Amino acid sequence: MTKNTAFQLNQYDVTQQIIEALASVSARGVLFSIIAKAKDVQEISDELKISTSTVYKILSNLEMLTLVYVDKFVISSAGKKIKFYKSRIKKAEIIVGGTTPTLNLQSN
Repeated sequence: MTKNTAFQLNQYDVTQQIIEALASVSARGVLFSIIAKAKDVQEISDELKISTSTVYKILSNLEMLTLVYVDKFVISSAGKKIKFYKSRIKKAEIIVGGTTPTLNLQSN
């Protein structure tokens, strides 16, 4: 049986994935934007001045990591389903010490 490298192990380490997501300025901006109020992709994009495709990618990753959730759906006048996202966390603390970092998340 072969031993996995640190890089291979990090691919499956959820704590590491969350730390990497929080290291992104854009991802943090999206999370900060939806702490107090659920917003749709267009609102987030307009507020942060980043493309909607970037917001979709960030939200997809944050949703996979369960840091955001779909708070509600609204049907537009054109009949499209619009998702409103909200952050599950309002505070994150990363403690570096020892061999692995510790991540403390405060729920929203």
